[in-house]
Amino acid sequence: MDLKTMYREIVNEHNLHPTHKFDLDNPTKVLRGINPSCGDDINLQLEIENGIITDGSYSGSGCAISQASADMMLDLIIGKTTDEAGDLCEKFLKMIKGEASCEEIDELDEAASLADISHMPARVKCAQLGWRTLEEMIDDK
Repeated sequence: MDLKTMYREIVNEHNLHPTHKFDLDNPTKVLRGINPSCGDDINLQLEIENGIITDGSYSGSGCAISQASADMMLDLIIGKTTDEAGDLCEKFLKMIKGEASCEEIDELDEAASLADISHMPARVKCAQLGWRTLEEMIDDK
């Protein structure tokens, strides 16, 4: 299977069958992220206990890339400390700019399938939406 086929399958799976697209009952933090240039809109919700992200979800609408990226992000950060999530966020954003090392990309698990987005400038903000929202949420301690 070539990389483009794998990319499409992973994005489609996370977009059509998201694991984390619902509203949490009692989120600790909630932040809305909007991409005004294309209309992507997510509401990121996290439960954080003692510095650990114990659960997370999102709701909203947008293109397949924005929705799949948010779902992959939550797969990756649930169970991590906020510092670890911030580190993963930084690596993802570097990857999308084409600046991450192979080792950093490997740490991103399925989210690494979005690496080629760096060659599609019109889609970069779509892939970054959830991650930028997370970054802002973590920075606002």
